[in-house]
Amino acid sequence: MERDLVGYGQKPPTAGWPNGAALAVQIVLNFEEGGERSPLYGDAESESYLSELVGAEPWRGQRNPNMESMYEFGSRVGFWRLHRILTEADVPVTVFAVAQALAQLPEAVAAMCDANWEIASHGLRWIDYRDMPRDEERRHMQEAIRVHTEATGSRPLGWYTGRVSGNTLSLVMEEGGFAYTADSYADELPYWVGDCARRQLVVPYTLDVNDMRFAAPQGFNEGAQFFNYLRDSFDQMYEEGLAGRPAILSVGLHSRISGRPGRARALARFLDHVRSHDQVWLATRLDIARHWAQQVDQGL
Repeated sequence: MERDLVGYGQKPPTAGWPNGAALAVQIVLNFEEGGERSPLYGDAESESYLSELVGAEPWRGQRNPNMESMYEFGSRVGFWRLHRILTEADVPVTVFAVAQALAQLPEAVAAMCDANWEIASHGLRWIDYRDMPRDEERRHMQEAIRVHTEATGSRPLGWYTGRVSGNTLSLVMEEGGFAYTADSYADELPYWVGDCARRQLVVPYTLDVNDMRFAAPQGFNEGAQFFNYLRDSFDQMYEEGLAGRPAILSVGLHSRISGRPGRARALARFLDHVRSHDQVWLATRLDIARHWAQQVDQGL
């Protein structure tokens, strides 16, 4: 597929968020614990990505107990802390859920469903798909949908691989059952890709307004930095929205990262800041995708 370096340019479409909102705020909770790499799951090496061990190397042919326990903190403690904060704030949430994680954590799945959170698919496993053959990646996608549907009671309508291959987008379009894919960081508004024969709505995600910066070199190193970046991103985009350019502020969270107490406090402060503004649409990604397809351009 050809690149589009122009996008909407100086004249983006009118988002028309409900009730004239100046900004849509979309909270994502990545649910990956139990789907990461481990020889326990037949992988050649242990996980090394997005943990407190910044710059960790994978252990070839060995399980890494430290890494596993950090991921386990996310499912055992961090998820529940974030669930309390987000539900008490009455914030709609989209979960990017790894299917293998859903299958192992039915109590958490029940809590998501009880909170009426959107559960989108984050693939079968939390692994890098870059070098996976196309047919194998297709099988993973199909199995992810099957496991997800069995675990949650309904098939996912949103998709986000994260660590994509060059085939991921075309496989999503080929599958044909997704209201949106989030595997893009190219815009602050949804956009369509494809042609008249086959089109796919993209609701772009973010890697900067994201707690993953705690697990990256030169990233956030304390809750205040996280809060300041969240607040400044919100304030800038809210101001632009009031001036006639409404967009989407995506916020990315991980249970094993933001679920730590010092970071969770920063998130709670940010949600209070958001709630102090009137012209905000707090929505799931599926809400946004449906609004865009039905209200903005009718999907044409």
